Amino acid sequence: MTQKGLGKGIKALLEDFDLADESKITKISIDKIKPNPNQPRKHVKEETIKELAESIKEKGVIQPIIVREKEDYYEIVAGERRWRASQLAGLKEVPVVIRNDISEVESLELALIENIQREDLNPIDLAIAYNELIEKYNLTQEELSKIVSKSRSAIANTIRLLKLPEEIKNLIINGKLSEGHGRVLLALEDEKEITRLANECIAKQLSVRELEEIIYFKSQEENQEKNVSHETKQDKKDNDLANVEEDLIEALGTKVVVKGSLNKGKIIIEYFSREDLERIYLKISK
Repeated sequence: MTQKGLGKGIKALLEDFDLADESKITKISIDKIKPNPNQPRKHVKEETIKELAESIKEKGVIQPIIVREKEDYYEIVAGERRWRASQLAGLKEVPVVIRNDISEVESLELALIENIQREDLNPIDLAIAYNELIEKYNLTQEELSKIVSKSRSAIANTIRLLKLPEEIKNLIINGKLSEGHGRVLLALEDEKEITRLANECIAKQLSVRELEEIIYFKSQEENQEKNVSHETKQDKKDNDLANVEEDLIEALGTKVVVKGSLNKGKIIIEYFSREDLERIYLKISK
């Protein structure tokens, strides 16, 4: 199923969510709540959950969790981090807003947008979320940029990170490499070289700028090697053709020019009189 005009639907849902009537907030047992199995947030930093848990111990859950009622439990629509942190804080009950009017599709939309708007979402999960929205709803990057209030170029650069090898994406997810390092590594095609430089960045704590310089100088060296190799081959080819020319000049006793390569070209044989032409002809036709 593809949808255009997704932005309007999401904005309406978010407005409704932000202006949720406090009289509709209720408390339910934390054990009766389960996360959405389609939650687009693939990786959660444990330290951020611990920090949130400490905050909840002091101030409680300030923003209610949005849930949908299922057969014998409640499924989270928005607020999984708050739910996890509440568990860690030892809460028995949490405040929720029950929204049974939210469909499966709308639930996924809210989860995606909630994740995209979080500042601590790692770049790879953000790229996955962007890509899911684009593919699921047949959006262009320009349309998505208006929905999530990001520039089209920012979205394009983030999605490009998905082209990195899995090992490098995991390094970014775990915070060992930055998004900037990932973008610079995309300039390389050899996966082994990408991995080698990524590990070098971690070992030497290289900045993005330093990595750019390494890759720039590496490309310059490779270009020089290619040029030297080409010139060497060209010199060898020219020497071989020169030897052929000399042999023909000696054999025919006249000026000979060989043009082209050893595989294809033309031979120009000069003559200076009728007698010269007949002499050359006799030599060739023997």
